[in-house]
Amino acid sequence: MTILKTGANVFLTGEPGSGKTHLVNQYVAYLRSNGIEPAITASTGIAATHIGGLTIHSWSGIGIRRDLTKYDLDHIGQNRNVVRRVGKAYILIIDEVSMLSARTLSMIELVTRELRRNEEPFGGLQVILVGDFFQLPPVDRREDLVSEQFAFGSSAWSALNPLVCYLSEQHRQEDAVFLEFLSAIRRAVVNESHRQLLRTRYAPKPKDGITQLYSHNVDVDEINNAELTKLAGAEKTFQMTSHGGEKLVLALKRGCLSPEILALKVGARVMFTKNDVTRHQYSNGTLGTVTGFVKEGGWPVIKTNAGKTIFAETDEWQIEDNGRVLARISQIPLRLAWAMTVHKSQGLSLETAHMDLSQTFEYGQGYVALSRVRTLAGLSLAGLNQRALEVHPEILAKDADFRAQSDQARVAFDKIPVSELRTMHTNFLRACSSKSGRK
Repeated sequence: MTILKTGANVFLTGEPGSGKTHLVNQYVAYLRSNGIEPAITASTGIAATHIGGLTIHSWSGIGIRRDLTKYDLDHIGQNRNVVRRVGKAYILIIDEVSMLSARTLSMIELVTRELRRNEEPFGGLQVILVGDFFQLPPVDRREDLVSEQFAFGSSAWSALNPLVCYLSEQHRQEDAVFLEFLSAIRRAVVNESHRQLLRTRYAPKPKDGITQLYSHNVDVDEINNAELTKLAGAEKTFQMTSHGGEKLVLALKRGCLSPEILALKVGARVMFTKNDVTRHQYSNGTLGTVTGFVKEGGWPVIKTNAGKTIFAETDEWQIEDNGRVLARISQIPLRLAWAMTVHKSQGLSLETAHMDLSQTFEYGQGYVALSRVRTLAGLSLAGLNQRALEVHPEILAKDADFRAQSDQARVAFDKIPVSELRTMHTNFLRACSSKSGRK
């Protein structure tokens, strides 16, 4: 927080569960308490839904473009909404930056300079890049291929030259042995003892009530539909409602883990898909079982794995811009949870999970799946291939560089007197307020 408050450009990284999202939320709360609204974006619809923001593609106006011509820039410049939000911004947060290609980040940087009429990197915005490059890599949208050029290899990253803040404290994993295994994957030093550790968790089929993770959607849909059909009793459905522009609503739906039509029965295995920010009864990833439906309103009653009974009422997902709601969807914040894809599990923290990683096809996929659970005892493993334990060699080398840069930043800021830091914090807030017309 100390570094972020100075207005410095930052790359915030660290292992899954190290508190990246928590720190960003703290910073956003700090800014809002001082009357400053940051632009909150993410590289994917799912990630954007988690943080309550826009995709960076929508925010910047680049959409699905893979290249930017002068005509494209002129066209984006005629979009009043994009011009307004980019022009009025002072802080830009991009979550899951690991899933942005170098080309896309450079396009975003060019748009911000053009629309803000400022030749500083990203048009003079404070930019906070958040992510872990060991997780799922960027995908080429047209060819559906993994891009070989990561965001840190772009000219935009070099121009921004962000300070690296590498979070090292672990908040998700509670098992020292399992944590060491996950660290071994990140360092590419998995050996026979680690494989033997995984063999102790092999199970051909999941136990009842355990969420299953698979590499492909077809496996997930087949399992969830089959399990729901097996249950006796009447099926109750809940239809998603929406308000706002068609494109923005579509983006929300794509990023929402709850389906447009949610079909449930008593006994259905479910997972909450949103944090309960009002009563704090559940969080994104909380697992449970449907035990009934409330007579008034028909809301499902969920008994969580921890034994808590929750009435799951309709909630909202929104796209906001400078505090104004542009679009929203409403649905019960649940999804069937006998199974889900590894991709959609990214960002979740699960007590238990059964996974088949025998069809893992890209770097980071196995690591993402395995790091969802808190302890080795919570892991049930049906299959594994070699790729599931591999990390991208380029990321392995770059991670050492990021750690070194983080150490350098820490040492440098430790030398700055507290009084001087406070002055830097105050000056940055004043600069933001001045740009927004506030005194």
